[in-house]
Amino acid sequence: MFNFKVLKQAMGELEENQVMDLLKEFVATSPSETEALEAIAACQAGISTVRDSFESGNYFLGDLIFASKLLTEAINILKPVLGSGEETASGTIVLGTVHGDLHDLGKTIFKSMSEAAGFKVIDLGIDIEVADFVAKSKELNPQVIGMSGVLTRAIDVMKETTEALKVEGITSNIIIGGNPLTKEVCEFVGADAFTINAVEGEKIYQGWI
Repeated sequence: MFNFKVLKQAMGELEENQVMDLLKEFVATSPSETEALEAIAACQAGISTVRDSFESGNYFLGDLIFASKLLTEAINILKPVLGSGEETASGTIVLGTVHGDLHDLGKTIFKSMSEAAGFKVIDLGIDIEVADFVAKSKELNPQVIGMSGVLTRAIDVMKETTEALKVEGITSNIIIGGNPLTKEVCEFVGADAFTINAVEGEKIYQGWI
C-alpha cells in the first residue's frame, strides 16, 4: 500500500528525486482517480510545510521557486490517472502581468502554486493590454482575475483594467500582486485584495472559492 505520508515528507523536504520516484511508482500501480487525488493532497500538504518554512525564514525564495516547479512536475506525472483536468479543477484563474511591466517571477510562483492546489490557470503572460484581460475574462468567466506588476506605473494600468472589467459586467474577484502595492493602492485600483507575496496571495483567493 502506497505511503502518502512519505510523499508528503519528501515534498516538504524538497527531495526531488525521491518525490519523482515515489510518484512514478504510484502511477505504475494503476491507481484510481480517488487515490490520485489523495496523492495530490499529500503533495499539497507537503507544500504547506514549505510555505510555513518560507514564512518562518527557514526556507528562502529560491526554495519556494524550486518547490513550485517540483509541484508542477508532480501534477504532470499524476495527470494521466486524474482524468479530465476540468473535472478536477477547483476553479479558474486568469492571470497576467499588466501592460508596461515585464516582470513575472511572482506571477510564475503564484501560477505554479495555484495549479498545484487544483486550479486551472490561464496565464496571459507579461505586458498584457487591458483589452486582453477583458476579452479572456468575458470568455472564461473565471472565479479569480490576478494582475501582477512591480513597477509604480503598473498601478494606473491595474486601475484602468479593473474599471474596464467592471464596465463589462465581469464580477470575478480581483487580486493584484507586486512590490509597490499597499492597502491604499488596492482601494485606489478597486481590487478585492492585494499581496506582495505569492504565498499569501494564494491563501487569500482560496478563501473566496
